[in-house]
Amino acid sequence: MFPQLEAILAKVEADYADLRYEIKQETIITFNGRELTQVGTNATDGFVLRVLKRGGFSSVTFTREDQAAWAVRTALENAGLLASQVSQPVSLAPVPAREEIFLPLLPEDPRRVPLEEKLELTRRYNEIPYRSSGIATTQTQYAEICREKYFINSEGSRLREDLVTTRLGGTITSRDGTLTQTVRVGGGGSDGFARLRHQDGEFAEKTKIALDLLKAEPVEAGAYNVVLNPDLTGVFTHEAFGHFSEADLIEDAPTMRERLALGALLGNEQVSITDDPTPPGQLGFYRYDDEGVAVRPTALLRQGVLVGRLHSRRTAAAFGEPVSGHCVAEDYRYPPIIRMGTIYLEPGEKSLAELLQDLGDGLYLLNALGGQTSGENFTFGAEYGYQVRGGRQHKMVRDINISGNLYQTLQRITGVGNDLTLSRTGGCGKGQLNVRSCHGGPHVLMEQMVIGGR
Repeated sequence: MFPQLEAILAKVEADYADLRYEIKQETIITFNGRELTQVGTNATDGFVLRVLKRGGFSSVTFTREDQAAWAVRTALENAGLLASQVSQPVSLAPVPAREEIFLPLLPEDPRRVPLEEKLELTRRYNEIPYRSSGIATTQTQYAEICREKYFINSEGSRLREDLVTTRLGGTITSRDGTLTQTVRVGGGGSDGFARLRHQDGEFAEKTKIALDLLKAEPVEAGAYNVVLNPDLTGVFTHEAFGHFSEADLIEDAPTMRERLALGALLGNEQVSITDDPTPPGQLGFYRYDDEGVAVRPTALLRQGVLVGRLHSRRTAAAFGEPVSGHCVAEDYRYPPIIRMGTIYLEPGEKSLAELLQDLGDGLYLLNALGGQTSGENFTFGAEYGYQVRGGRQHKMVRDINISGNLYQTLQRITGVGNDLTLSRTGGCGKGQLNVRSCHGGPHVLMEQMVIGGR
């Protein structure tokens, strides 16, 4: 494929140009209740051309090679138009040229697993909740997305990388009269189909939680000291903090840029946050972003102090900060934007038992169930929780919403567990969908968290 891409790029007369070509293969199997509602496999492909000329930076997507001449002409015209209109010309931070072909080693490549086997595994997991009375419905989906990427640029980079992502899971809903309760179940990753096998126990455990929630009491509203489990810690880290680490979201907001200047003290000294997609096998793993930049571990918060942020080549130049390799596209239909890779709150030294003892009286909250952010304020749901009395776990509670302010909450994290866990399902909808966006953390102790309830 590289000779065809090089022939196209050779026709671009600009200060810089890059061209990405992708073949995307997708398989989806969906059960709504016990009914199989979708089985589909498709493959599509396309190109993204980006051009920088005299400070104007433009992109064009196209799906056929015979559209290349039109794409080159359009990209150059758009770059020229932008150059005449922008007050600040675009420049790109320098990065070394790279040449590599990287195909991940998968213990069991999902592309070689028959569709019938994927269907039967999804059906089997979907049936597990129905062995118990009290289950109203399920929604179970198998999703497999494979991106075969080719990238070249005018600086000499030539890269090929495959991204293979699988997920199998959904929701389980229980009902008693008019009361319903929903929990999420499932997992996935970027290390092949084998990860999805032998998950019967996970589906059975989540079925029990859904049924137990029917007997739980709604939480009483108020301000509590709480321990969050790793899933909730990860969602807080991603949603409440992580998006502010993406340079494009703050670059045109002077107040936010001032408040989030490197060196600012944002949190308790126990709080450190990193984004690191480099360890193989975990959900957010990749080697090169969609600008052809090698991704690197990026420290964002160190002992409460802001020390870094996530960049594209454009924003790195604009901020005068290092490139991080976090400019990612959903697929060939889009130019890349700045995205978190694998963001997590770093582990501390305490066990869960020690955190509960430090908590004394409060709540132990588990698993995120939706949420939203508005500026520096956030609201998340928790699937369930437990009352804690004297450091011991007691009755289950339900219907839990937690809310707070990012900066206050970072200051109120007073205990950090030693049990870092990364999510096995991910996703982020900022502008484009990123199914590989991964979050995580350990158990953490937070003081005076506002809890919405009855």
